[in-house]
Amino acid sequence: MKQVQFYHYEAFTKEPYKGNPAGLVLEAETLLDEEMLSIAKAAGFTETSFLLPSQIADVRIRYFTPGYEMDLCGHATIATIFALKTKGLLNKTELTIETKAGVLPIRIDELDNGDLTVTMRQAAPLFKSFEGSTKELASLLSIPEEAIDTDLPILYGSTGVWTLLIPIRSLDAFKSMNPLTHLFPQVLKEMPRASLHPFSLEVIDESADMHARHFSSPFAGTVEDPVTGTASGVMGAYYATFLQPNFDQSLKLTVEQGMEMGRNGRVHVQVTRKEKGLEIEISGTAVFVEEYILEY
Repeated sequence: MKQVQFYHYEAFTKEPYKGNPAGLVLEAETLLDEEMLSIAKAAGFTETSFLLPSQIADVRIRYFTPGYEMDLCGHATIATIFALKTKGLLNKTELTIETKAGVLPIRIDELDNGDLTVTMRQAAPLFKSFEGSTKELASLLSIPEEAIDTDLPILYGSTGVWTLLIPIRSLDAFKSMNPLTHLFPQVLKEMPRASLHPFSLEVIDESADMHARHFSSPFAGTVEDPVTGTASGVMGAYYATFLQPNFDQSLKLTVEQGMEMGRNGRVHVQVTRKEKGLEIEISGTAVFVEEYILEY
């Protein structure tokens, strides 16, 4: 067995064991790919981030689920940058990170109450059609077909990671969702490795604009992601494109997620209209939980 210094943070919350857990390895330069995967599997979090030096950005981050490497992970990015700043390892408030989804800008803001908020720009939003059966899609979530709101488009969306955005009519359906994860690839024929991201415009907290859950690809090694940064970002793009296409220069939204898992979290999304298209940023805070030696 090998050992590594391991840090546990929660993202999109200020409370330990709420929000989304993220693992962090600060000194990953000497680790092999298979070692990173083994560490992520041993940790068991939805994602673990590994910090490396970069030739083209301030830092490089790689992200691993227990099953494979991800191009980008919102909550793990928020947690990693929060950790670096609070540990005194960052002497700037604006920086860039190198990821497999590209080089992305990061901003750190200190609020009047002392809280730190990390804002990350995501990759340009992309959408692709879902041509499958709504009935089969509902069966994947163990909900009735009429729970899906077919007045809105069901689409694959990405701001760095592909997920299937599924509009749901009301909050009631979220409580009974029980994903048949192993069957996802049979229904998601256009993108068999995509995750499912059901969402609703009906919310629990009146300060939120959308409610969501996120069910991982069967290849990820996890079942549900409590509070999802990348999917929240593409939800913002979806909202701006299909629900409020005539918005002014900037649109600010709040996504609530994690309630059904007892991990209440919030992701703040900003959509800005640019000449080249929509620019997506997500913001959130994080909290340190524990540090320990992880055997893998």
